[in-house]
This record gives sequence, C-alpha cells and structure tokens, in this order.
Amino acid sequence: MLPMPRDLNAAGDIFGGWVMSQVDVAGSIAAMRRTRCRVVTVAVNSFVFLQPITTQYLVSFYARVARVGTTSIVVDVDVYAETGYENLRVLKVATAQLTYVAMNEDGSKRAIPPDPAKP
Repeated sequence: MLPMPRDLNAAGDIFGGWVMSQVDVAGSIAAMRRTRCRVVTVAVNSFVFLQPITTQYLVSFYARVARVGTTSIVVDVDVYAETGYENLRVLKVATAQLTYVAMNEDGSKRAIPPDPAKP
C-alpha cells in the first residue's frame, strides 16, 4: 500500500491508527481464509511500532496464522516498508498479533473446521 498525505500525523509521519487499521485488515483476511467464515477482531495481543513510516514508503503487510483454537484464531502480522528508488531498502516497521473469533451469520460464535490442507 502507498500511504497518502491524508494519512499523516502531526509530526509528518504516517498515523499509527492507519497502520493498525491495515494490520487488522491483513490479519482478518488470513483468519477468514483459514476459518472459511466471517471473523471479528476480539483482541490486539501485541502491537509494536519499530520505526516511523513516511509517505514515500511503499508499505506491505504479511499475515500468517499462529494458532487455531475451537472458535478463535491468532494471527501474526509483520509490516515492511520499501524506501529509496535506486538504493532500495526494505525495513521492518511494525509487528503485531491479533485474535479473531469465527462467527455464524446470526452473530454467534462458531467452531472452526479442521484445516483441509492437513490430513
């Protein structure tokens, strides 16, 4: 993603809330792919900003499932920023862990089915 000037905070860096929002989106996609249903965020277990992000960075979000419970799923998300055109540098700028709960259409919790990729 390419942050825009509207995503800046008062110090001129990308607003932390924008990063957190994108992390939640990336995490929920990983959770939905594994659970094959709607999920809701129930906890941000950890969130660490490692360095500021500016509007000249291209930001990427990488999510992976860390644990699967009966109705909940924990996802780790790492955030990287690319900077520089000729001297490309890739920096890890944030890391987070979030917990999601699998939901039925009526809004109640549901069991997460077994992973079809694992026998």
